[in-house]
Amino acid sequence: MSIKKVLQYVDKNMNTLVNDLCILIQQPSVSAKNQGIKKCANLVKNTLKKSGIKAEILNTKNYPPIVYGEIKSKNNPHKTLLFYNHYDVQPVEPIELWNNDPFSGKIDGNKIYGRGSSDDKGEMITRIKAVESFLKETGDVPCNVKFVIEGEEETGSAHIEQYLKKYKKKFSCDGIIWEFGHVDNNDRPIIDLGMKGLLYVELSLRESNMDSHSSLAVLIKNPAWRLIDALKTLRDPSGKILIKNWYNEVKSLSNEDIKILKSFPFNEVEFKKEFGIKQFLGNKKGLVIKKSLAAEPTCNIAGIVSGYHAEGAKTVIPAEARVKIDFRLVPNMDPKKQEIRLRKHLKSNGFGDIKIKVYHGEAAARTDSKHPFVSHVTSAASKSFGKYILSVSSAGTGPMHSFTKILNAPAIAIGSTHVFSRIHSPNEYTRIDLLNKATKCMCIILENFSKSR
Repeated sequence: MSIKKVLQYVDKNMNTLVNDLCILIQQPSVSAKNQGIKKCANLVKNTLKKSGIKAEILNTKNYPPIVYGEIKSKNNPHKTLLFYNHYDVQPVEPIELWNNDPFSGKIDGNKIYGRGSSDDKGEMITRIKAVESFLKETGDVPCNVKFVIEGEEETGSAHIEQYLKKYKKKFSCDGIIWEFGHVDNNDRPIIDLGMKGLLYVELSLRESNMDSHSSLAVLIKNPAWRLIDALKTLRDPSGKILIKNWYNEVKSLSNEDIKILKSFPFNEVEFKKEFGIKQFLGNKKGLVIKKSLAAEPTCNIAGIVSGYHAEGAKTVIPAEARVKIDFRLVPNMDPKKQEIRLRKHLKSNGFGDIKIKVYHGEAAARTDSKHPFVSHVTSAASKSFGKYILSVSSAGTGPMHSFTKILNAPAIAIGSTHVFSRIHSPNEYTRIDLLNKATKCMCIILENFSKSR
């Protein structure tokens, strides 16, 4: 197969890629609201078919459907690469901060705007078009290719493990390209070898059966104060988690990991400017920042609600208070074990009356930097982007552990999402030039992977 001709096909057909992506963006698919999920799944299925890939909808109970695609190699049916992506997107709120319709797919110069333009429809289209390029130009693919495209990643991939177990044989593969990958301000793709895990919970407390006049604050307990007192026991001002045995299973970074982190660029000034902050938590600097992002557990308040919070004044004692907390986990930390530790901690500190609702638990995953799959990906990144950055782990979370554990295959994240492309925020966008480079990168990964033993 001539990889040169395949890459030329990518260049010649960028208008089609852009058009297909805009169509995908224009179909709302907000999993948090069950908005357009089934319609988008069918659209993705048809997009795969149009590119020459066999596709079907997989359903398990009433869970959001998975779109499955597969194309078998005629010349090399012994190696299989799986692309994992998702077609669901984040809610668009606050909608008033969008410059255009969030589902417009508006093209402005080198950018395409809209919810999902980067996360994850933009990434998904690069994988599909890479396969299409081989099929149209050569009539075959370098190795077997599979697509697993889910519809609830943005709400925690709650049922992906059930799908993986049910269709383990169908999804079997030798390597997994993850659903996203960031590109830094110097247009260098950041290749993540892992992802952090997550424990997402809600703490709630009700102290009375109704909101009451605040003059009664001398008699009636305020659940907001109680929650605040409980929250203060979870971590110290530097971010260190104070729950007993929380760090028991955490292993130190290896010498190879430290070496990778030392070479990983991080512009502290640029980062602070982008987010409008003056200093980092705990006044972190240098290598400590990089270690924290890759391998430090976190305890974060994602949202807190109690009492009156509209305009003006209302003097009340709220009857109830609720707070949502996400704990980022690192390899070897078990979400279920950490949940038990959280419950014990609250009880032992006098907060056993606080209710705990678990929304999601996901273990962390990491691919060894010396695995042969890593060299296939880094080589492709070097050829398509001209440069790359290797990262021990993303600071974010996804169901990577479920894939690597059940399918027994390494997973690596690489893609086209500019690091400040406003994913999960108003005015999300993707860059067309990066879509082009990422599509070519996927082509070269397929070629490299097919030649491996």
